[in-house]
Amino acid sequence: MENHTVVTLKKGEGRTIKAGGLWIFDNEIATIKGRFTNGDIVSVHDFDGYPMGCGYINQNSKIRIRLMSRDVNQKIDKEFLKMRLQNAWDYRKKTVDTSSCRLVFGDADFLPGLVIDKFADVLVVQSLALGIDRFKEQIVELLKEILAEDGIMIRGVYERSDAKERKKEGMKLVKGFIGDEFDTKVPIVENGVNYIVDVKDGQKTGFFLDQKYNRLAIQKLCQGAKVLDCFTHTGSFALNAGIAGAKSVLGVDASELAVAQATENAALNGLSDTVTFECHDVFELLPQLEKKGEKYDVVILDPPAFTKSRNSIKNAIKGYREINRRGLNLVKDGGYLATCSCSHFMDYDTFTKTIGQAARNVHKRLRQVEFRTQAPDHPILWAADESYYLKFYIFQVCEDK
Repeated sequence: MENHTVVTLKKGEGRTIKAGGLWIFDNEIATIKGRFTNGDIVSVHDFDGYPMGCGYINQNSKIRIRLMSRDVNQKIDKEFLKMRLQNAWDYRKKTVDTSSCRLVFGDADFLPGLVIDKFADVLVVQSLALGIDRFKEQIVELLKEILAEDGIMIRGVYERSDAKERKKEGMKLVKGFIGDEFDTKVPIVENGVNYIVDVKDGQKTGFFLDQKYNRLAIQKLCQGAKVLDCFTHTGSFALNAGIAGAKSVLGVDASELAVAQATENAALNGLSDTVTFECHDVFELLPQLEKKGEKYDVVILDPPAFTKSRNSIKNAIKGYREINRRGLNLVKDGGYLATCSCSHFMDYDTFTKTIGQAARNVHKRLRQVEFRTQAPDHPILWAADESYYLKFYIFQVCEDK
């Protein structure tokens, strides 16, 4: 798709793309010359005419342009998309267990606005930007071809473009099959644990693959342990604890649907006797457990993002501090706390400081076992800050005496 629209940046702007990122904001643009429709590919030049690359434009969005290539003359065609997808797949084959994994992670795979997860032999596609939306059917076909070359036959594709971010692009929310219909309850195995992933009605794309190796990291700690898993969602941390030989595991979530799915997943793994799930508001439950004098060998805190914007960061800090204080009080002396944040606005320094404050508040000493981030199939692209979002700590908790 040839396009002769040329976008020129203001002097001193384009800091994100100059640092290696892919976004150009509405207030960074001096002029747009040529005719275009939102979603079209345009050329981008610096204030002095220096070519910066090409990308798709959308005047409905504050992120006005997302770069697809640093080459201003690059045609964004089938060959180009195939090259990007092949690179993404080759990278996964080297870095992760690909039985279920994220195949495309937006900007970090140089395909801005696109997320594709593979659950066994099913793909779940999430398109969050207008420009990439035009290519999604073609991308799905190309990806199926690339996987078929490695003997992986995809039996179905489901679209979960029902995230609110699409509204910022002036797009409707979309959900449904791409191609033939299939059973949307998909069985997968991860770290030796069986799950049924609900790609139609589960959160986001149905299952959080980013914690794969963090879940594995808690297995050693949970042998013979009494474990509390808060915000369990479909039970993934709880089940990793159970399969590792925990004595008893209680998983808690505020969603009835999540608790029902988690209970089903426990039965699937023959863990119904040791791993149980209950529906509670975690903030209300933890003080009650404390009052009863409950203590656990391992407490896991995997809350949803308490902040989706910079403006609400103060409230988020309060939430994280409160939940970590409560969690720490429930860990036996010498026991372990696994705690994380999945909001990129809650950066490493802020999160680390907040946990430190929580520990001081309840007079606990923390010995850091390890610090981790998201699994490598969610690569962190330096200069694209939003690609680094998951912070995960494991601590040994010691009484301050």
